[in-house]
Amino acid sequence: MPVAKLTADPAVESTVDDELVAGLRMGVMRLARRLRHQRSGNDLTLTQLSALGTLHRHGAQTIGELANAENVKPPSMTRTVNCLEEAGLVTRQAHASDGRQVVVGLTEQAEAVLLSDRRRRDAWLARHLAELTTAERELLRRVAPLLDRMAQETAP
Repeated sequence: MPVAKLTADPAVESTVDDELVAGLRMGVMRLARRLRHQRSGNDLTLTQLSALGTLHRHGAQTIGELANAENVKPPSMTRTVNCLEEAGLVTRQAHASDGRQVVVGLTEQAEAVLLSDRRRRDAWLARHLAELTTAERELLRRVAPLLDRMAQETAP
């Protein structure tokens, strides 16, 4: 079944195989869905977990910085942070140089939630990787950095 052309740019169309695009999109989406399903051990939303993950990777941030990193509006992030604070997962502290802002940081409980979440998803992935051949696992080892690089690219 033909796949609709992705772009009006003939240079891109001539170098990109529509079948590869469709297959990769579907495979990545299905894998992401399966990994998200492994998060079902807690009551946090994906938005809340993502915000916690950003704070874990980048350290304490203002709500504006966190909203920017998560690509949401500051009022939305304020609501997310409020829920996380009520759950005992984040703290707010006065900004060191700007009294109008607060800095949001993780609590020890949030660190434990993130570690548990990561372990559950890693265990699921490890079980499924073990079902592959050595050559298939080596191929994925070489592809993983490419997928990460693609995920880091920003839209034009």
